[in-house]
Amino acid sequence: MTKKHTTVMIRPYEEKDFQLINVLNQAEGWNNLVDKQEDTKQAWNNSAIAFVAEANGEIVGCFRGLTDGFITLYVCELLIHKDCRGQGIGRRLLAHAHELYPKTRLELLASSTSHTYYESEGFRPFYGFRKTILE
Repeated sequence: MTKKHTTVMIRPYEEKDFQLINVLNQAEGWNNLVDKQEDTKQAWNNSAIAFVAEANGEIVGCFRGLTDGFITLYVCELLIHKDCRGQGIGRRLLAHAHELYPKTRLELLASSTSHTYYESEGFRPFYGFRKTILE
């Protein structure tokens, strides 16, 4: 994968993209998504908002979200290939989703390593919780 891409195209997710998205998840260390590969694939297949960023025929980023269309657009996953960060691809994916649902506010959970990116994009921190059925 080359660092600089001249043309990045954002397009709707297709089921054939999942294998490469799973490789991105693995490279990022998102082991819960990798370990639950079939569930993760179904999440992508059933999400109304799912896009990939493609350059030179390669997937260099992805975005998956949920929305009610009027108040909230929840960002479930935003991931950019490590070699392609700093080129505005994440910003473009966020903007693309928000342009489709302009009345909504974007909400997400950030990790300890990604929160500075979102703060630099104008997101404000807020307090949230998470719990699975097993907890």
